[in-house]
Amino acid sequence: MTLLVSTMVSMTAVAETGGIDSLRTIDLSVEPPAEAMKKVLESDTTFHRDFIEQPPLIPHDIRGYTVNKDVNTCLQCHSWKNASKWGATRISVTHFYDREGKQRADVAPNRYFCLQCHVPQADTAPLQKNNFEPVDSLK
Repeated sequence: MTLLVSTMVSMTAVAETGGIDSLRTIDLSVEPPAEAMKKVLESDTTFHRDFIEQPPLIPHDIRGYTVNKDVNTCLQCHSWKNASKWGATRISVTHFYDREGKQRADVAPNRYFCLQCHVPQADTAPLQKNNFEPVDSLK
């Protein structure tokens, strides 16, 4: 009876994940404790880009920043109005065009949530072996 129950539990776990293995090699049906947060790589300069149209990477910690429909902490430094005062990179003019290509006076809603594209970097090992090479024009 014990064997039957454990087999059924095991089959349920496989069914819940669809038989998919995680890159982290953990059982996807079990929620493990969270790992400690990785240390963010901070830089006085911008990070090198590896492909054309790559969004710039964030060279500082953003823990505690708020980016929601009411507040965008990133714009306190990166708006055109404030960037030179803080020595920050100004947001690109592309962020002022909406999805129809119409230029707006303020950041377009489809570009307002910075963290969809721009991310800070951490010193971590890759989850999977990778042989990616940047395009020749960016080397």
